[in-house]
Amino acid sequence: MKIVATNSKARRNFEILDKYECGIELKGTEVKSLRAGSVNINDAYCIVRKGELFVENMHIAPYKAGNVFNHDPLRRRKLLMHKREIVKLASKVEQKGLTLVPLKVYFNDRGKAKIEIALAKGKHLYDKREDIAKRDQEREIRKKMKYQF
Repeated sequence: MKIVATNSKARRNFEILDKYECGIELKGTEVKSLRAGSVNINDAYCIVRKGELFVENMHIAPYKAGNVFNHDPLRRRKLLMHKREIVKLASKVEQKGLTLVPLKVYFNDRGKAKIEIALAKGKHLYDKREDIAKRDQEREIRKKMKYQF
């Protein structure tokens, strides 16, 4: 598995509840740009429209040798999932105020472009501070344990 891009903001700004793997419907030059690592998903999000799942605001840079066949870098891209999974996600997003956030884009063992999305709940500022405090405490404990032996 070759990881192309990760969403560094996702774990900081959201509490991850569940993860899903989706395929991405891409054009030829987009695949080549992905293989080159020219993608940014930090500001991306997923939406459900008319029973289909899309990723918005995912920036895939135009392929340098693509000339007239290049794509729009911020176009809406369809995600490929089973219908029942999309319906389940849509109901959770509507009812509980959750959101769908892309976590990483990668190529699987068969060479197919995949995106890992997460059903997530937004964190408040005090939640972020609690996480930072917990991380600092764990780091201090590990330091003390290291020097104890």
